[in-house]
Amino acid sequence: MPTISPDFRMTAVAAALLLVFSGAAYSQAYAEASPQADTAPAPAVTPQKTEPVRTVEITGTRNYDERREDTATKLVVTQEEIVKYGDSTIGDVLKRLPGITIGGVQGRGGEIRMRGLGSGYTQILLNGEPSPPGFSLDSIAPELIERIEIIRAASAEYSTQAIAGTINIVLKKAIQTAQREIKLGAGNEHGVWSGSANLQLSDRVGKLSYSLAGAFSRGRWDRPSTTEETGTDASGNQDLVRHYIDGNHGQYENINLSPRLNWVLPNGDNLVSQNFVSHSESHGNTGETILSSKEDAPLYAENSALYQSRFNMFRTDINWIHKLEEGAKLDMKFGANYNKRNSSLAYQGYDSDGVFALDRKTASEATDKGVTASGKYSTPFITDHSLVAGWDGAYSKRGENRLQNDTTFTGNVPIDLDESFDASVTRLALFAQDEWNITQRWSMYLGLRWEALNTRSEGRLFSAVENRSAVWSPVMQTLWKLPDSKNDQVRLALTRTYKAPSTSSLIPRHYISDNNSQLNPDSQGNPNLRPELAWGLDAAYEHYLPEGGLMSASVFVRRIDDIMRQRLSLIDGAWVTMPVNDGQATTRGLELEAKLPLRSIYKAAPAIDVRANVNFNWSTLSTVPGPNNRLDSQTPVSANLGVDYKHSQMPLTLGGNLSFQDGGPVRLSETQSAYSAPKRVLDMYGLWKFDAKTQLRISMANMLHQDNVGASIYADATGSLRQNTVTPTSTVIRAMLEQKF
Repeated sequence: MPTISPDFRMTAVAAALLLVFSGAAYSQAYAEASPQADTAPAPAVTPQKTEPVRTVEITGTRNYDERREDTATKLVVTQEEIVKYGDSTIGDVLKRLPGITIGGVQGRGGEIRMRGLGSGYTQILLNGEPSPPGFSLDSIAPELIERIEIIRAASAEYSTQAIAGTINIVLKKAIQTAQREIKLGAGNEHGVWSGSANLQLSDRVGKLSYSLAGAFSRGRWDRPSTTEETGTDASGNQDLVRHYIDGNHGQYENINLSPRLNWVLPNGDNLVSQNFVSHSESHGNTGETILSSKEDAPLYAENSALYQSRFNMFRTDINWIHKLEEGAKLDMKFGANYNKRNSSLAYQGYDSDGVFALDRKTASEATDKGVTASGKYSTPFITDHSLVAGWDGAYSKRGENRLQNDTTFTGNVPIDLDESFDASVTRLALFAQDEWNITQRWSMYLGLRWEALNTRSEGRLFSAVENRSAVWSPVMQTLWKLPDSKNDQVRLALTRTYKAPSTSSLIPRHYISDNNSQLNPDSQGNPNLRPELAWGLDAAYEHYLPEGGLMSASVFVRRIDDIMRQRLSLIDGAWVTMPVNDGQATTRGLELEAKLPLRSIYKAAPAIDVRANVNFNWSTLSTVPGPNNRLDSQTPVSANLGVDYKHSQMPLTLGGNLSFQDGGPVRLSETQSAYSAPKRVLDMYGLWKFDAKTQLRISMANMLHQDNVGASIYADATGSLRQNTVTPTSTVIRAMLEQKF
C-alpha cells in the first residue's frame, strides 16, 4: 500500500508556514515607515448599517472590504478569482480556497468539506438559502457565479446547520449597461474532447434593468479503475484473492440559464426576480471483470450495465425591498423550486463460468417541489446598533418511484421490487440579531435563532414515519482592532450549531447491493435519528498589508453530541448498514493563510502575488476505539501554494497553484477502517489579452495526474477482508476564448 511521503508532507507544510510567517518583520516595518501607511484613515464606523451579516447584497461603498470590516467573519471570492483557472465545475474552484477540500477522483462529484468535514457538516447555500433537494453544485457553470462567500462561524440570519461552516454560492446579479460577452471553450482529458459556451447579456431601460447568463457544456469521460481484494481467516492465513477490473465510459450535457430582472419602483422600492433553470443528462456504460479462483468466485464474476440519467431544475425568487423612515428597511422574499430526475439501469451479471445469470432492469423517477418564504426587518434606531429580526420558512415534498425486475437463469431467486414513497419536509425559523459598535475599534454581533424541522414519509414497503426536531442557536461574534495599529485585529466567535438527518437517512427503505459483503453492504434508513448538536469556539488573528496583502491565523474547536455514524450488522444472512446516533465527538483545528503581493515588501518588485494556506485538523469519537478514530474520515492536513504574475510589457498573466491533501488510515468502527493516499494537484493557467474586449485563457489542471488510491478494511475475530482500489487520473487541458461586444 502506498504510504504518506514524510518529505513531501514536510515540504508542503513548511512552504506554507514559511509564507505565512516570513515577511512579518518586513511588513511591520513597511507599515510603520511607509507614508501611505501613516496617512491611511482608520476604518469608519457606520452605525447606520442595516445588514450586519450580508447575504447576497453589498450595501457599502465599492471599496468596502467585507472580510476586514464586518464583525461576522466572512471570506469573499470574487468572480475574477472564480474564472481565473478556466475551471469547468465549482468543485475545481473551491479546492484552492482556504480550509476547503474536495473528495472524489480529481474532485469530481466529491463532497465539499470545510475543516475536512463532509456528510452534512458543511452547509451549502444558493443565493443565501439552502440548496434544493437533489441539487448538485456541479450543475452550475462557474461563469454564472458572481461571488462565493465562505462563512466560518454561524450567523443567526442563515440556517445554523453549519457545524463546519457555510459556503454561499451567489449567482450573477450585477447589472451593467449594454453588457455583451461570450466565451467559447474546449478541453481534452485522456484523449477525450469536451466543449463549452457561455453568454452574458445585461442592459437597462429606465427603471428596469435585466441580465441573462447562460452556459452550455458537453463532453465525454473514460474512468477505469482496478481493485485488489484479499481475505484472511481467524489465524491470519490468506483464504481469498480477487482482482477487479472496472471501466466507466459515457458522455454528459449541461445547460444552465440564470435570468434576472430588477425594477426600481416609483416610491424607491426595489423588486427583484432571480431565476435559475438547469437541464443535465448523461448516459454511459460500466463493466466489471472479477478474476479469482473457482472457490473464491463471487455470485456475479462479470457484469455490465447501461445507464442513463436526466435532471431538470427550475427555481425562482421574488425579492421586495421596502425602505422605511429613519433608515429602517423591510426585506421580503418568496420562492419556488421544482426538480425532476429520471434514471434507468440495465444490469447483466454472469457467473464464473461465463453463464448469463441475472438480467436486471431498474427504472426510477424522483420529483422534488417546494416553496420558500422569508422576511426581515432591519433598523438602526438605537445609536451604534444595527438590529435585524426576521423569519424563514420552507416546505418541500419529494415523491419517488422505483421499479426493479429480475430475470434469473441459474436458479437464484429474483428480486422484483415495486417501491414508491412520498416525503415532506417543513422548516420554520425565527431569528434576531444585533451588531453593536461598542467603540470605534470594538464591535460585537449577537444573534439568536430558533429552527424547527418536521419530516414525514410514507411508502409502499413501510408505514408512515415522522421525525421532529427543534434547535435554539445562540451566536456571539466580536471584532477588536488592536490599539495603536491600523493593520491588526482579532476575532472571537461562540456558536451553537447542528446537523439535521438528511431525508434519505430517515426513510426506512432497504437498498440491495450486488455481491453483498462486509465491504459492499445493503443500506437502510433510520426514522429515529436525532440531530447532532454542537458548541463551537472560533478565534482568529489578522494582519493586513498594503496592496491588499493579508496574514492570518485562526483556530477552532467543536464539541458534538449525538454523532450520526453508520452501523454495520448481519441481518438474515446479508450485511446491512444503517445510520445511528452514537456518542460524542470533539474536533479542533488550526488554519494559517497568507496573501502577499511582493510590492507590499519591495516597491520595485515585479507584479507577483503569492498566496498560501495550510490547515491542520484533529478529531476523536468517544464510541470508536483509536488510534485514527477521526470524525467522518476528516482530512488531517491540507495546503495550497499559489503564484500569479502579470507581465509589465506584455498583456500576459500567468499563474499556478499546488495543493496538497493528506490522507492516511482512519478507524470507522471496531471492525471497519479505511485508507486514502495523500493527493497532490498542480494547476496552471495563462491569460493573453489581445485588446480591451478579447482575451484567450489557457489552463492545465491536474498536471501531476497522480493515481487516486484508497482502501476499505473489515476485520473481526473470524478474519479480515480488504479492498485496495487504484483509479488513474489525467491532465486536463482547456482553452477559452472570451469576447465582449
